[in-house]
Amino acid sequence: MKQNTLLFDGGMGTYFSRKNHMAGMSCEMAALRQPDLISEIHKEYLEAGSRAIKTDTFAVNRVLFQGAEDLVRRVIRSAWELASAAAAEYDAYVFADIGPIGGLSEEQSAFEEYRFVTDQFLELGARHFLFETNSDTDGLAEITAYIREKSPEAYIIVSFAVQADGYSRDGLWAAELFDAMRCCPADALGLNCVCGARHMLELVREMDHEGIALSLMPNAGYPTVINNRTFYEGDPQYFASQLQEMAAEGAAILGGCCGTMPIHIEMARKALEKGGRTNAAVAKASPGRLPSEEAAESLFWNKLQAGEKVFAVELDSPADANMIRFMKGAWELKGAGTDIITIADCPVARARMDSSLLACKIRRELNMDALPHMTCRDRNLNATKALLFGLYAEGIRNILLITGDPIPTAERDEVKSVYQFNSRKLAAFVTSLGKKSLPGSFHLFGALNLNARNFDVQIRLAKEKIEKGMVGFLTQPVLTEQAFENLKRAHEELDARLLGGVIPVVSAKNARFMDSEINGINVDPKITELYEGKDRAEAERLATEISVEIMRRISPYVDGYYLMTPFGRTGLIAGILEAFRLLVTP
Repeated sequence: MKQNTLLFDGGMGTYFSRKNHMAGMSCEMAALRQPDLISEIHKEYLEAGSRAIKTDTFAVNRVLFQGAEDLVRRVIRSAWELASAAAAEYDAYVFADIGPIGGLSEEQSAFEEYRFVTDQFLELGARHFLFETNSDTDGLAEITAYIREKSPEAYIIVSFAVQADGYSRDGLWAAELFDAMRCCPADALGLNCVCGARHMLELVREMDHEGIALSLMPNAGYPTVINNRTFYEGDPQYFASQLQEMAAEGAAILGGCCGTMPIHIEMARKALEKGGRTNAAVAKASPGRLPSEEAAESLFWNKLQAGEKVFAVELDSPADANMIRFMKGAWELKGAGTDIITIADCPVARARMDSSLLACKIRRELNMDALPHMTCRDRNLNATKALLFGLYAEGIRNILLITGDPIPTAERDEVKSVYQFNSRKLAAFVTSLGKKSLPGSFHLFGALNLNARNFDVQIRLAKEKIEKGMVGFLTQPVLTEQAFENLKRAHEELDARLLGGVIPVVSAKNARFMDSEINGINVDPKITELYEGKDRAEAERLATEISVEIMRRISPYVDGYYLMTPFGRTGLIAGILEAFRLLVTP
């Protein structure tokens, strides 16, 4: 098996949809409800030339089955028996097919969910496993080690799904995914789904796959949608010719994914029997950086690197197309000594002027650094990548990455969230993009909630973000003693730059509103009491005093200060900066 090219079957799900006449049934449930049809599909692929077939269990796990463990066991048993019976007639291998397990809560473990599914197959006698269509490596090293311990003779394939540019839906580059699994006890690593055959072949030629038993199972081209149904219309003969080239490139295991039918496998078998042509004349593409101009650096980052305290000020973007007040405020903040202006990305999930476009405008017109916030809520991988290219070209070098507030419940039928990433995965993607596709890298910042009820979780998540490439954090405001203590702890435990959060309270009403209705902000009742009965001028003087005192107190534990502008009052922020400088200047 390990010495010859092993030909798998094609896409069970898409072929089942073509043949099935019961609308709405998933192919996995058909193992119980339409077993004859599943057996028929297995046999068609085997007749076409497959010598390995996958069980009809791609999406069978406790998460997708909403905890129905008995149903998971029943579907796996039926699918295993159907595949085993079909394969026995052709002396073919049966692989336990296990797809990615998503939608896990913070308390759930990918490994534990994989182990539950794997244990069902091991009890049935499975000795061949395919973990396919993965977009990250969560739980895969652990589950392959577990299988190896339970069944030393097992053969294990781990396969990832990446787009034509080599990135998975979680923003991880194919070569990085392979590198992360090289030390794990999988017998073969590979790619499947998403890509058509030619793009997958080109990706493999870019990657270092020396020493890897390579498994490649591309789609039959790219899908078209007709009357709400998805069709793949890739030519089987062309598909076969690309698999022939993959074999010449060194692939030990070949097959098909979405859209590939028995005819694709039959054509592939005939092409492989003829032998693959050599690819000695094919030059490998370099995944290196762009041949580029010198990467511009940011003054803000240089100042941080030099150990100087920095001043970042958040200024809300306009809620309409009028940016006169915003730009006037930005000029005032620059004159007050602000090092970088930060701009939220549609806070509380309400549309405002785009933070990235405003950041570019500030960079061009004010010759000043800007820090656009980028949420995971509104963009998929393609849109994020396109935006990052534009930001880099415009001279933006610093970005704050956050998951983003959810869309309000009443609007969900009209406005859709994306959430393809969380902030950790987005950081990993942007870091990888900087290494592979840009002249230089972005400096990535995250948010740190000092007011979280369970600050242990915040520290753990922050450490994970640092591992993914973040270099610093902007904290929520320090307006309570607990927030101050949490800031001190973050300073001790996090190997990253910290910009301590400061928001001027401008009235008692404002304090109560923030404490009650803004997630991540807590206000000490003693502060609220100080504002009772104060007019605007008195409240602003008090806001300046309190903010300056907070900045003085947190100074030993931060690398800079992150001030939030209330109600667009840039004059208040300028006054606070001036008062603080007078306090700390000898």
